[in-house]
Amino acid sequence: MSKKETAIFAGGCFWCMVKPFDEQPGIIAVTAGYTGGHVPNPTYEEVCSHQTGHTEAVEITFDPEVISYEDLLQVYWQQTDPTDAMGQFQDRGDSYRPVIFTNSAIQRESALASKKALAASGRFTAPIVTQIEDAKPFYPAEEYHQDFYKKDPTRFELEEMQRQAFKEKNWSK
Repeated sequence: MSKKETAIFAGGCFWCMVKPFDEQPGIIAVTAGYTGGHVPNPTYEEVCSHQTGHTEAVEITFDPEVISYEDLLQVYWQQTDPTDAMGQFQDRGDSYRPVIFTNSAIQRESALASKKALAASGRFTAPIVTQIEDAKPFYPAEEYHQDFYKKDPTRFELEEMQRQAFKEKNWSK
C-alpha cells in the first residue's frame, strides 16, 4: 500500500494549477479549492467577493515514495510568478495570491529552503514574495471547477496563455 501525503499550493486561478500537478507521476489526486480564510465552507462567489480571506488553491495528494515534496515545490515555482504578491497574470487580488501552505515543520523547512534557493538563483531580478504559511482548513471548490482543463479545454487554454508565455520566458533557460 502506498503512502499518502498532501501539499497545498496557491498560484492564481486554480484551474491553471491542476494540470501541471495532475500530469506528474505519484500524484493520487489534485483538488481545486479554497484555503487561508476565515469563512467555513465558502462558495466561489463568496471568495470572489474578497471578504472571506480565502485564496484559490490546489490540494495535492501524492505518494512520497514516487514524488517528493521538494519535486512538487519545483513544479509549483514553475507555474507562478513568485515576484507578484497580489495576483497571478490576469487574475488580480488577494484570492489569487501565491502561497505555499505547509502541513508540517518538514514541509515548512523545505518550502523556505526552496524559496531561498530560487531567490539566490538570480532567475528573477525582483524579490521572491510568495508567502509560506501554515495550512488552514481546505475546502474543495464546486464540482464544475474540478478538472476544468479537461471539461473546457478551450477556455482553459485562454486562461493559460499569459502563464505559458511567462513560463517560457523564465524557465526555458
